Amino acid sequence: MKRYCDLTDEELIRLYQSGNDRAFTELVHRHKQRIFTTIMLLVKDRCLAEDLFQDVFIKIINAFNEGHYLDNSRFIAWAVRIAHNSCISHFRKKTPTFALIYRDEISNQIYQQVESQEQHIITKETHASVHMLIDRLPEAQREALILRYYADLSFKEIAQIVNVGINTALGRVRYAVMNMRKMMEREVTTEVV
Repeated sequence: MKRYCDLTDEELIRLYQSGNDRAFTELVHRHKQRIFTTIMLLVKDRCLAEDLFQDVFIKIINAFNEGHYLDNSRFIAWAVRIAHNSCISHFRKKTPTFALIYRDEISNQIYQQVESQEQHIITKETHASVHMLIDRLPEAQREALILRYYADLSFKEIAQIVNVGINTALGRVRYAVMNMRKMMEREVTTEVV
C-alpha cells in the first residue's frame, strides 16, 4: 500500500469516504496553507479566517458524507470555491456589499524560509509594497488576482467561482497585473523626481 502522502487527492477522498479518517487528515494537511491563505487574503482578519477555515472543512466533510463531491480530479479548486463562497456569505451577512480586503501579516505565513535579517527586512518590505498595490486594485481585479496567484486556480476555475466567462476572468487578471505595473512605475517616477 502507498503511503498517504503518495496518494492523489481523489484516492484520499475515497479512503475517507470508506471510513479512513487519517486520509482526510492528510488531505487537510496537504491543502491547508493554500486554502487558509486564500481566505486570509479575502477577509483580512486572522481570527475570522481561522473560523471560516474550520467552517470550510466542515462543509467539505458534509459534502463528502452526503455524496455531493463529484470525483472531478480537482479537489483544490472545489475547496477554494467553497472557501470563496464562505467569505462572500460572511460579508453578505455582515454588510450589504462585499469588498475584498487584504492583510499584510499573511506574508509571514507564505514564506517561512530561513533568511538573513537583511533579507528578511527586504522580503517584508517587498510583500508590504505588493499588498498595498493589490489593495488599490478594483475589487473584481483584486479578487481574480488572488484566486489566480494565491489559490493557484485556472482561469476556467476562476470563471466558475465568480460566475463570469473565462475571457472575463483572464482579462481581470491581466488588467490587475497591468494596473499594478503602472502603479509601480508611477511610484518609481515619483521617487526619482
